[in-house]
Amino acid sequence: MGAPLLVLILLGTVAGLIVIALTAINPVGTAIAFVLSSLAMAVVVLSYIWLDRWEPEPPRLLVFAFLWGASVAVVISVILGLWIESLIVSGDDSETSWVSVAVAAPVIEEAAKGLFLLVMCTGRRRRELNSLTDCLVYAGFVGAGFAWLEDILYISGGGSVGESLLTAGIRLILGPFAHSLFTTAFALGVYFALHRRGTLAKVGCVLAGYLGAVLMHGLWNGSSVLGPEVYLGVYVLWMMPVFALAIVLAVQSRRREQRIVAEKLPGMVAAGLVTPNEATWLGSLATRNHALAAAAQVGGKPARKAVYEFAAQVVELAFVRDRIDRGFGDERVYAMQTEEAYAVHAARAATPALQSLAHFRAPLR
Repeated sequence: MGAPLLVLILLGTVAGLIVIALTAINPVGTAIAFVLSSLAMAVVVLSYIWLDRWEPEPPRLLVFAFLWGASVAVVISVILGLWIESLIVSGDDSETSWVSVAVAAPVIEEAAKGLFLLVMCTGRRRRELNSLTDCLVYAGFVGAGFAWLEDILYISGGGSVGESLLTAGIRLILGPFAHSLFTTAFALGVYFALHRRGTLAKVGCVLAGYLGAVLMHGLWNGSSVLGPEVYLGVYVLWMMPVFALAIVLAVQSRRREQRIVAEKLPGMVAAGLVTPNEATWLGSLATRNHALAAAAQVGGKPARKAVYEFAAQVVELAFVRDRIDRGFGDERVYAMQTEEAYAVHAARAATPALQSLAHFRAPLR
């Protein structure tokens, strides 16, 4: 849905060709960069997968997001960056460098990364953006993909192994989440835009999010040019507090998702889509995990997977219903509600393992 296999192959090929070209220029540096950058971005990706446990996004779209960051966003940024740098006329090389790094790069890179979130707002992809968590996860994957390839570019550009390791330490230890954090501001703008009715309000939210991303990115890049003291000061006094705030925001957003589902379960019980017993364990991650473990004990991995898919479908229906209850129910959304309700019914029919949970009660926490 929204990410054809051909598109994924094309984007992956572009990223692969860039890495191959770097390897031909500097084999040792690129090998070091590839390994270290991949390890660092694995931590970033796993963190977002952990955040996305309540309503997991389609794997194909997550791969699409990562590859967009590692190919489309990087290519756009490099091409436009070189073009703008050629237009900057200044007798002072240091001034030209500062403008390029602190102004031009953030403006171009945040637009290139944020474009993916705008693509997600079109067509059937729009139905995947049910919550702030969804927006944050896609932004995180795009940022991780961009950072993965950008770090390889910078680290492999070192003149020696020692220089490459020093660059890796600065980029991968101090700022592995940096690009994902910048794009988070754009994600906030998109999320609020999806909750506005007027076109002007929607555009305003997106622009505000974009400007926030550019501001954070510009401060980060600009401080690195002004010297290590300024860089560390911005890192400690600005980046770390903002990162902590983003973590709190992400955790609160996931808790809100859980509350939405819990609030919609009584209506599903009344409609006969969910039994009263199932409602006791569908309302939280902890109780749902206990139910999945019980299903696995009875029917193994297939039973666990079937129950998991049923629970995920219930969550999808809950978010559609929440959209209607908040006053955003148009003909398309009501059609989605009918589609999701039938999907819940179909998931139940295809999940005999639910019978083994007829009398299941999750342990009290």
